[in-house]
Amino acid sequence: MDNLKALQESIEKNIILNPKYHDPLVLVKAIRNGLVYGSKVRFPHALVMIFLFRSGTVQEKIKLIYKATRQHATNLAKFALLYKSSMLALKGVNGGKEQSVHSFMAGLFGSYWVFGHGKAGTSSVNQQICIYVFARVVLAFAKLAVQPPGDNSLVGSRYGGHGGKGLLGLNEEQLQRVRQNSWPVFASLSWACVMWLFRWYPETLQPSLRSSMQYMYVAFQLVPLLIALFAGCQHLLLTQGLTIRFPSPRYGNADTWDGAKNFLWHNK
Repeated sequence: MDNLKALQESIEKNIILNPKYHDPLVLVKAIRNGLVYGSKVRFPHALVMIFLFRSGTVQEKIKLIYKATRQHATNLAKFALLYKSSMLALKGVNGGKEQSVHSFMAGLFGSYWVFGHGKAGTSSVNQQICIYVFARVVLAFAKLAVQPPGDNSLVGSRYGGHGGKGLLGLNEEQLQRVRQNSWPVFASLSWACVMWLFRWYPETLQPSLRSSMQYMYVAFQLVPLLIALFAGCQHLLLTQGLTIRFPSPRYGNADTWDGAKNFLWHNK
């Protein structure tokens, strides 16, 4: 135990706390933080969603959970590494000084290679991450446009006065009204728009969102058309001496049920 303690103290003194190795260790810490945070965020989400809504054996579900967790964690680790290394490089070529544009350029570089390049762009995990970030960016820019200029620097784990750009030039009374009404307006318009899109242009919505909304709200109105289509296909095949059995179309049970079982306990 004494030898291990002495080794730990030596590593801390000569490497971890040595200013000479600070920048490389920043990159190591970035990878570590990306892996840990990605695992903490994705694992419980994947565990619940896959066991509740995915079909298959327990072994298959465990593999899916592992795959989603690994992808989320490794992608955040890769992005953290690329972002931090880009920030260090940009700061280095600028005489050791950080400019406002550096974070934008580093984020652009890292996100392209991790979230936007090649097969990464079609990954459901990456799409969920990017959609989440996009929503937060829209809200942040709205705040930035409204809030007056002020100190917004990060000191320790706390930010300053939450200043913005003040593009709208609002006075204090107007700012208070915006703060009181902005969220109700945002929430109402968001749900109004998504319900309109789901009702008339459902193919434009993200598949998991569309699937959730179908479960809650849909009573399929195309079933009679599908029945007629299946009947026509069967008649055509029979005239050619062929037979085929089409599966019976399933009705959505958002507005229909035939008893207590699929009214309260089941929706299928």
